[in-house]
Amino acid sequence: MLLGFVLAFVVLAVGGYVFIATGHMPMATSAGALPFEETVANMALHASVKDSLDLKSPLPVNDDTLIGGAKVYNGNCAMCHGAFRQPKPDLAKSMFPPPPQLLGDDLMTKDPEGELYWKITNGIRMTGMPAFEKILDENRRWQVTLLLKHADTLSPAVQKQLLGTE
Repeated sequence: MLLGFVLAFVVLAVGGYVFIATGHMPMATSAGALPFEETVANMALHASVKDSLDLKSPLPVNDDTLIGGAKVYNGNCAMCHGAFRQPKPDLAKSMFPPPPQLLGDDLMTKDPEGELYWKITNGIRMTGMPAFEKILDENRRWQVTLLLKHADTLSPAVQKQLLGTE
């Protein structure tokens, strides 16, 4: 029985190596997902962020904080995730997996603050989402976190900043 288990493991490992080494592993963003790829990626992501789910922002939720988040979003996020009240950018259409339109159809308001902050800080491997830990200071990462968390209740002043009319 142990020999069968070891043999099965070896066959799977060698088969996986041959699959990848012979160019059958799709690496182009235009290629579709492998079977179970999305499931495995989501399982790994949920396991990675679970320790940060209870994190809470040290910043107050007010117009000053959210306007700061709007500035961060427009300068760092809109190129992939789309600008406020705008269609998804062409860049997003050519990414795999496609990034969510954070201030449009794909609001993140139900996600815990800690999860949003973790994703902004650490990025998400194999999605094109960069880690902003070395790009944005902690304060600006929390500002954009709160902007996304409260995207469904933005004041007119924050909306003006997002639209570039402020």
